[in-house]
Amino acid sequence: MFDWITSFIEGGGALAIAALMLLENVFPPIPSELIMPLAGFGAARGGPALFLVILAGTAGSLAGVWLWYLLGRAYGADRLRRMIERHGRWLTMTPAELERAQRWFDRHGRSAVFLGRLFPTVRTLISVPAGLARMFMPRFILFSALGSILWCSMLALAGYWLGARYQQVGAWLNPVSTVIAAALVAGYLWRVIRWRPDR
Repeated sequence: MFDWITSFIEGGGALAIAALMLLENVFPPIPSELIMPLAGFGAARGGPALFLVILAGTAGSLAGVWLWYLLGRAYGADRLRRMIERHGRWLTMTPAELERAQRWFDRHGRSAVFLGRLFPTVRTLISVPAGLARMFMPRFILFSALGSILWCSMLALAGYWLGARYQQVGAWLNPVSTVIAAALVAGYLWRVIRWRPDR
């Protein structure tokens, strides 16, 4: 994955970074923890300027979270609850868990959207309850943008500052990213096996 992301960014520049960050939100196993540091490393080697790297990463990320927000808003809480009642095992969620999540989001919506951009998997999924709660869209975009800029900046700067040493780090990150993806799949399967419906 490391080598593929590197070659894709080198061939496509800022547009490739934006596309990868969009995909990261649609298909989470493509991790931003690899994309943005590699993009920052490319900036240090004479690729797109660092500010353009951060801007492209943020734009792609925002496009992805907006898509999930719209999906949650269009689908609605009632339809989601009915789907969970029918397919809860495969979604690894019960109606009671959905209600707890909605109550929590009602209390912490703005901070959840901002801070959620800094955590794996949550970065993507936090947009769905925002859409279900019909959070005011400009507010959602604002807090998503602030969190995304912070996250993309930290990762891009890490790659930029590592410079030539990033290739050495990459040799370690490549198998680690594969292990993380496998762990996510294993965690999902474990939840499917252990899932129990509400009484």
